[in-house]
Amino acid sequence: MTRSVMRFVPYKTAQDVTAAPTYEAVCVSGDVEDCGEESGQWLTPHPVEVWMRAHRADTGHGRFRRAFVDYAEVSRAE
Repeated sequence: MTRSVMRFVPYKTAQDVTAAPTYEAVCVSGDVEDCGEESGQWLTPHPVEVWMRAHRADTGHGRFRRAFVDYAEVSRAE
């Protein structure tokens, strides 16, 4: 019988501050299928919020899927 020793190696996950996160929204309003209009990607949330308000005013659609995307670094915890 072979024995093995397993050691726990702690890791930490942190946001990569050298890469800018992005924000975006997609309209998911609709009776039969989602509208699908997109805000595009932005480096701050404000333009996405402005787009959602304008889309609501133009179409009456009020349901959106929002996304915040960032980059992460995983390293050994010291």
